[in-house]
Amino acid sequence: MSDDAEPTENISGGTEGWEAFADDGEEATTRAEAVVDRLGELYWQKAYGGRDAFECLVRTILSQNTSDVASQPAHDALMDRYGGDDKDLAEALAAAEQSRLAETISSAGLYNQKSEVIIDAAEWVLDEFGSEAAFDEFVRTGDPDEVRDTLLSVTGVGPKTADCVLLFSGGRGGVFPVDTHVHRIARRLGVAPADADHEGVRAALEQAVPAEKCGFGHTAMIQFGREYCTARKPACLDDPEACPMSELCDQVGVYPATGEVEDPADAAAGD
Repeated sequence: MSDDAEPTENISGGTEGWEAFADDGEEATTRAEAVVDRLGELYWQKAYGGRDAFECLVRTILSQNTSDVASQPAHDALMDRYGGDDKDLAEALAAAEQSRLAETISSAGLYNQKSEVIIDAAEWVLDEFGSEAAFDEFVRTGDPDEVRDTLLSVTGVGPKTADCVLLFSGGRGGVFPVDTHVHRIARRLGVAPADADHEGVRAALEQAVPAEKCGFGHTAMIQFGREYCTARKPACLDDPEACPMSELCDQVGVYPATGEVEDPADAAAGD
């Protein structure tokens, strides 16, 4: 697969703002880095940044608790109705009628809840920063910890959402957002503690993976989780050689001999 072949439907929102990743050619110093390097070879190696911060925030809220297959059409419909070159997205959404916005994003699921969160976020951006452009500048240039803490103060914005904004808009190195795929796979592979929660996995990966590799490590790990290491039927159950990560994987909670799969935390508890 070409290193440009990121999935069409991805939380990054497309190719705008991507930069080529310059590999220094040095050997990985941790197993987590080796995993990310292999995933990068399998999919792509890119540096991220350049997405509009508020649109990225909205896009990530839409992706919560659903797939890109469902959330991408919702994002497109929202932008068609409220966005565009001649519109200020934050102002349009702050003034939006909640029921109309909910109908617009209905394909994303939890649309009543998400529409309220999006309207509240738009109002917050305008109240706190005065404009969408000022919010964008804060995300791109502010202290990363302060940006993250500020985003987490917004109702409906959790760690993954905040980290995605930092990565895809701010282009911040050392940010490894953790969704359900990353949480599952990092623990199955054994590069994060089996009983770690999402924040524990994030901490483990950000400590073990070089800052410049965290971005594509996140997106490539998601794609690996979709194609090979699914929740209920990882590829290794059919054939140990079917998985391109086999020699780097501890198979925590996966038992090819019996075809059983359990959460890595449960597997660790049974040791």
